Amino acid sequence: MILKRLFDICAALFGLIVLSPFLLLVALWVKLDSKGPVFYRPERGGRNGKPFRIFKFRSMIIDADKIGPGSTANDDRRITRSGRFIRACKFDEISQLINVLFGDMSLVGPRPDLLSEVAKYEGEEKRILDLRPGITDWASIWNADEGGVLDGAKDADAVYQIVLRPTKVRLQLYYRDNRTFFFDLKIIFSTIYRIVNKRFLPKELKDYPDFETLRAEALRLIEEGM
Repeated sequence: MILKRLFDICAALFGLIVLSPFLLLVALWVKLDSKGPVFYRPERGGRNGKPFRIFKFRSMIIDADKIGPGSTANDDRRITRSGRFIRACKFDEISQLINVLFGDMSLVGPRPDLLSEVAKYEGEEKRILDLRPGITDWASIWNADEGGVLDGAKDADAVYQIVLRPTKVRLQLYYRDNRTFFFDLKIIFSTIYRIVNKRFLPKELKDYPDFETLRAEALRLIEEGM
């Protein structure tokens, strides 16, 4: 969609310019708070599964991905002091406007997965890769506190796969099959309002499991040793 790409470029450029003073402050805080680079640049699966390096403000210690799971609970000891605030407010995602500008990502689209996860896609799931990954989508709004759901898990990846991933995939496929430009605008504004008002949930997500339901299921698995 030409309109979607044009909007992505204009919005990403505008956002980077307007937010540049704030982004510099966040970058300085990350740098002073713990040893390591400002950005975390892991590989993710892009459109058609093509790998690209995502821009994220670093919220964890160096080499965190080598000493722990890919899924992160809020009580994960790898998270830095600045990282807890950055993750809670979703500031680590703002830097992905750079990826949007470069064409690796869109403002709205399925969140990009680890390459190891992309390799596991089967059947209908592969249709998700038809799209550019995005900074936000319906699944991001629904699963706004993944870390809270996973708190206390010994194997956060396993709990994520059972409790969160199935619904996440359903919502990503729902977006893929029903996307429009105005749908994207609604998702963007819903995402912003969701950050401000944690209780807000758009009508499209009313029939999906809420945080309390997800947390209860996670706790059941945690009690079983996960």
